Amino acid sequence: MSFIEHNKDGLIYMSSDQIAARHAFTTRYGGVSQGDFASLNLGANRGDDPAAVRENYRRLCALMGVGIDGMAVTKQVHGNVVRIVTEEDRHVCMGPVPYEADGIVTKVKGLPILCMVADCVPVLLWDGEHGVAGAIHCGWRSSVTDILKNALEQMGTLGAEPACTRAAIGPSIGACCFETDDDVPQAIQTYLSGDTAGLFTRRPDGKTLVDLRAANARRLLQLGLKPEHIDISHECTMCSHDKYWSHRYTKGRRGSQGAVIVLD
Repeated sequence: MSFIEHNKDGLIYMSSDQIAARHAFTTRYGGVSQGDFASLNLGANRGDDPAAVRENYRRLCALMGVGIDGMAVTKQVHGNVVRIVTEEDRHVCMGPVPYEADGIVTKVKGLPILCMVADCVPVLLWDGEHGVAGAIHCGWRSSVTDILKNALEQMGTLGAEPACTRAAIGPSIGACCFETDDDVPQAIQTYLSGDTAGLFTRRPDGKTLVDLRAANARRLLQLGLKPEHIDISHECTMCSHDKYWSHRYTKGRRGSQGAVIVLD
């Protein structure tokens, strides 16, 4: 299992060989934004030039094989709501999003679904046998309130099965850089029912380094995914802040990257 870097007309993105459906974990490279947002910023509410953001979306939509108003997106609030989206949820680029959810799932072929991150963990889920996909924003708050369970349950209503589902856990802040107070490891202990061996490194200053990607992978195992069906990126967005947007590294002055998947 591995993540692979691609260059499509200058747009640099990553993919996982676990998922046969078209998908991408975008990077900072391949857009038209300038300054602090250079260059492929997908965050429409970060202070970037709206015309540049729209062009960035046009390029991503072209990669996914749809027009600029052909993608389903969501307004993320660090919660655990997962929404089923349909053809009616194709989003007019730069328009308001009429719902809040940190995960979206679909069974509609040809409908790209997108979540956005800038240190948080992006998870793409795909059940190719039953034709269901999900794009899930797993910040630590969403994670510990069990957004992945909600995602798999929503996918299940569309016919998906955990044993048939594959997961790609994309680039995010790594255990090397995700420094937290005690509230985060304590919440993860509860989230994983104590199955947290190897996830925390306690530092002498009282802080804890947390492997949030591995925590989410462990939850997917608990929920019925097969270990051979889970791929985990080893790129840290904070260490690789030249390639990825990192909220911590930039102290909030940054763009956003996306994780997108479309059923064929």
